[in-house]
Amino acid sequence: MRPGLVVRVWSVIAIPVTVIGLSFLLGAAIVLVSELLVPGKPFDWGLPFVAYGALIEGALGSGDAIVSTLVNTTPLVFGGLAVGFGFRAGLFNIGAQGQFLVGALGAVIVGVWLNEAPPLVAITASTVAGVVAGGLWGFVPGFLKATAGAHEVVSTIMMNYIAVGLLAALVSGPLKVPRSPSLVTFNVGNAAFPTVIGSNGHLGIVLAILTAVFVWWLLYRTTWGFQVRSVGANPDAARYAGMRPKLITVATMTFSGALAGMAGTSVLLGVTHAMTSGFGTTVGFDSIAVALLARSHPLTTMVAALLFGGMRAGAGLMQIRAEIPVELVDVLQAVILLFLVASPILRRVLRATAPAVVSVGPSEGVAREAVI
Repeated sequence: MRPGLVVRVWSVIAIPVTVIGLSFLLGAAIVLVSELLVPGKPFDWGLPFVAYGALIEGALGSGDAIVSTLVNTTPLVFGGLAVGFGFRAGLFNIGAQGQFLVGALGAVIVGVWLNEAPPLVAITASTVAGVVAGGLWGFVPGFLKATAGAHEVVSTIMMNYIAVGLLAALVSGPLKVPRSPSLVTFNVGNAAFPTVIGSNGHLGIVLAILTAVFVWWLLYRTTWGFQVRSVGANPDAARYAGMRPKLITVATMTFSGALAGMAGTSVLLGVTHAMTSGFGTTVGFDSIAVALLARSHPLTTMVAALLFGGMRAGAGLMQIRAEIPVELVDVLQAVILLFLVASPILRRVLRATAPAVVSVGPSEGVAREAVI
C-alpha cells in the first residue's frame, strides 16, 4: 500500500477502531472491579478474556451462532440507516424507537388481516404497511421542523412516548386475542418472512443488505441525495443554489422514519410474528450508536450493526461461561457512544482527519460536528 493510501485509510478507521478498543478495555476493567463486589469469590485476572472469548464464540462460533448474529444485526442496519440518513441532512432523528414501534404496529395490523392470504401478497402488503407507518411517524417531526421551527430532537422524543402509549392501547384493546390470558395479538401467519438461512435466518437479512446498497446509491449517485447532503452541509448555501431546504427536511425525516419502520417490520415479521403490549427492544436507541460508529455511511453501517448484533447474539453464552450478566453488552454500547461523543479529543490525539462540520440551522447560530 502506498503511504498516502495508508494515511487516508487510517484517517477513516482510526476513530472507530480506537473507540471500540477503548470500550472493550474499559469493559474489562468493569468486569474485574465487579469481581471484588462478590463476597467469597476468588479474584481471577483472566475473567475478561473468558468473557470476551465466550462473547465471540456465541456470535461467530458456529453456523447457528452466525445466523443469530445476522438476525440481531438486521434491525440495527435499518435503524442505523434511518439515523445516519438524517445526520446527512443535518437532522438528529432521536425518534427511531417510536418509528420502529409504529412500523411494527402497521405490519402486524395488515399481517393479521392477511394471515391466510397467499404469502407473496401478505408479506408484501405487511412490509409496505410497516414502512408507510414508520414514514408517517417520521413525517410529523419533519413537518413541524419545516413549518414551525420545532427542534427535531424534542419532537421525536415526544413521538417516542406517544408510540409506546399507542402500542399499549391497541394491543390491550382492539388487537388483543379474545379471552387470551396475556396481552398479545394474533399471529401474522402467511405474512411472516420466510427462512432463507439456517433455522431462523429470515428474508429481512437480505432486505437489509439491499437497502444499505440502495441508500448508498441514493445518497451518492442521485440528485436528491446530493441535495440532502448539501442541505446538511449548509442550508443557506443550498437555498441560494435553488434547493428547497424545508421540503428536503420533510422528505428526509419521512424517509428516515420509513427505514426505522422497516426495522420494526423485520423484527415483527421475521422473529416474533405477533406483538405484545411490551413489544420493543433497544434497537431504536442502539441505532444512534450504530450510525455514529459508522460515520453515517450506508455501507459501513452494516459493519457497525454487525458488531452490535454480534454482541447481542454472544451475550447469552458469555453469561453462562463467565457468569457475567448480559447487561455488560449494554455497558459496552454505552461506553462506545460515550467515546464517540469524545471523538474530537481522540482525533487530536491520533491526528486523524477532522470530519465535516454540519450546520444545524441558521436559527441556532452554531455548527455542530456530525460524524459524516
